[in-house]
Amino acid sequence: MNDETFLAHVADNLAALPAAQAVTLGGSRAQNTHGPGSDWDFAVYYRGGFDPADLRAVGWDGEVSEIGAWGGGVFNGGAWLTIDGRQVDVHYRDLDAAEHHLAEAWQGRFHWEPLMFHLAGVPSYLPVAELAVNRVLRGDLPRPEYPEALRAAAPPMWRGRAELTLRYTRGAFVPRGQATEVAGALATAAMETAHAVLAGRGEWVTNEKQLLRRAGLRDVDAIVAGLRADPGVLAGAVHEAEALFQAADLASK
Repeated sequence: MNDETFLAHVADNLAALPAAQAVTLGGSRAQNTHGPGSDWDFAVYYRGGFDPADLRAVGWDGEVSEIGAWGGGVFNGGAWLTIDGRQVDVHYRDLDAAEHHLAEAWQGRFHWEPLMFHLAGVPSYLPVAELAVNRVLRGDLPRPEYPEALRAAAPPMWRGRAELTLRYTRGAFVPRGQATEVAGALATAAMETAHAVLAGRGEWVTNEKQLLRRAGLRDVDAIVAGLRADPGVLAGAVHEAEALFQAADLASK
């Protein structure tokens, strides 16, 4: 199958699942930033009871999780599949929950959740970001603009998390010369700052893959590369990173 035939094949099968209301294409392929080896990210928006057994019954190779198996928060489950030789991710999206997060975002309300593979975790407005940027293949979904209330509320939260990450690092890891822990903390604080920067601009974020580049924070690479197990070197690195984060944050305002 060529890409368009493949897209229609997967979308039709997902849209035919019981309780499915819509199907979207996300990730780099939805934003035309993909490469030849990029995987395919789909989401099934359902209302009411959704049974992963119905997805297994389609017969595609791979692993299909139960509802809630990916943490039980905004990422409430999905599947890793191989279809026609292509790597495919399918995310479960409860439409009632997505509409709730959208209503909350309009009021500037959200919460933070930990999530595997995301250094800074994710905000509960992530499903709203997906609605805004993903390509709807089947069904109808809202396509929200970035709420002004969220632009005001999100940056201080992310900025505060970054500041606390650096403060703890400075007191707990730097004096002990723990370079690995400092490296991890700098990476986390950089992602947290990048969330603050992009929220201040009113730009949606759906994952961390291009987050530092978009926020102008790729110079943190050089800081991390210079780390070694020396308290003086580590203290200097934290100070340098803090200055980089502050400059990026100020430039977004």
